[in-house]
Amino acid sequence: MRRRTFVMLGVAPLLAARAARAQSDADPSSWSRKPALRVLLGNGDTAPLSADQFEFNGRPYRGTFTRLDDGRIVSVVDLEEYLYSVVSREMSARWPPAALEVQSICARTYVLQRSDPRRQFDVIPSELDQLYEGVAGETPAGSAAVAATAGQVLKFGDAYARVAYSSCCGGHTESSSDAWGGAPIAYLEGIVCTSCSASPNYRWSTILSLDQIERSLSSYLGPIGALQDLRITERDPSGRARGFELVADGGSSTVAGGAFRRAIGSRVLPSLLIERLDRDGNAAQISIDGAGLGHGVGLCQWGARGMALSGRTAPEIVTYYFPGAIVTHL
Repeated sequence: MRRRTFVMLGVAPLLAARAARAQSDADPSSWSRKPALRVLLGNGDTAPLSADQFEFNGRPYRGTFTRLDDGRIVSVVDLEEYLYSVVSREMSARWPPAALEVQSICARTYVLQRSDPRRQFDVIPSELDQLYEGVAGETPAGSAAVAATAGQVLKFGDAYARVAYSSCCGGHTESSSDAWGGAPIAYLEGIVCTSCSASPNYRWSTILSLDQIERSLSSYLGPIGALQDLRITERDPSGRARGFELVADGGSSTVAGGAFRRAIGSRVLPSLLIERLDRDGNAAQISIDGAGLGHGVGLCQWGARGMALSGRTAPEIVTYYFPGAIVTHL
């Protein structure tokens, strides 16, 4: 089997290929003269399709693959070719070119900032990192955006910026420290966004029964008793709920906003930017009016779309949502 050298993101280059021909032909390692990264695909069936593509569970992927000791498959793919799929999975390919270019810059920076040589892989192809479906996830519009921004990244000082993005901020992005704790990050403080009102989740309403809330919280946090009411105890500067009071028959307790949303479900409660939360009279249910979809930190994707439609360029959009950071080249 041929093995050729490649430059890995966050990993020391492997030894020259010809020294490893003892490996099985069913597990070709990757090769590239360009930056490459490792994507953990998981368990499944693999087969080479050509020198530059392979099949995993019936789907074609660019690059080649290797197998971890536990049997999981890791795709090793050129960074730009990885982005062909990511951009069109993270953002609609029908959106304006400038918005897709913003997604390209953010996705490229995300990978480079998080690459870690101590790990066996760099990213997971899911919402835990970035959505990625190989060749099946590619579109001409997404690939064109990657090409138009080739090598462009977001930096703060000499370091890659910590990139985060979500679907719709609801009118105000969230500070990373308020969302996830830790020290404040200068370019990840909350800002006003006036460009995401076209999102179907810009404003939303939902009704949750007290029983539903109780079951969700009890399975996630432990028994809380029969829930009688729910109140917001504190809001952060963006207006998002930082804490909730659970009024139960056995007494009251508080839970952090992030833990509450995880317990309820991120699709059941689209965001913590809650504008109204009331118990419906004598009914055992809570009415909630809110705004946005997602954690709200960093880039608002629907906001990027709105700004692109108004004629703003990708660098202008990116630096609006990450103030103080700059778009530069690798």
